[in-house]
Amino acid sequence: MTKIVLASGSPRRQELLQRIGITDFTIRVPQVEEWYPDDLSPAEIVSYISREKSQAVPSDADEIVITADTMVFLDDKRLGKPTDTEDALRMLTALAGRHHTVCTGVTVRQGERILTRSAATDVYFRSATESELRAYIAGGEPMDKAGAYGVQGQGALLVERIDGDFFNVMGLPVLLLSCMLREFGVTLL
Repeated sequence: MTKIVLASGSPRRQELLQRIGITDFTIRVPQVEEWYPDDLSPAEIVSYISREKSQAVPSDADEIVITADTMVFLDDKRLGKPTDTEDALRMLTALAGRHHTVCTGVTVRQGERILTRSAATDVYFRSATESELRAYIAGGEPMDKAGAYGVQGQGALLVERIDGDFFNVMGLPVLLLSCMLREFGVTLL
């Protein structure tokens, strides 16, 4: 079987690969500054960064390298990871009662062949009180996540509905990835 390399330190991406049946993979975390040109759309930004990450990972010609980059956008403005608890509160307050978009760029590379695609999912937050948001932040979950929430944890209590790929919101659109892998001869079903 072809060797798979996940170029990500994200425990969520590792878990999602295992959930879809890819249990034998190597992890190589790329060292890339997340810079992108100013004139890109949200889908183009995550695709650009995913591709840059892919090219920063050394690999053998037969290895398939998977990279991804996920960002949260509110009114086309990027919400990164919070810098502190007040920044997390600012983000969650802005998201409360509104919808935002989670975009993930995915790149699959083998040798000189490289394929990059993106997925977008709309997430609708319910209204929430400041005390609810502070209680969520106090648990620590928001601090290492784009947009200051994790849909797979207590952050799910803030989500009213999702239009699109749930797993994209976790950081890896698995259906898109499986379709891309099929183009490299890897079938999961």
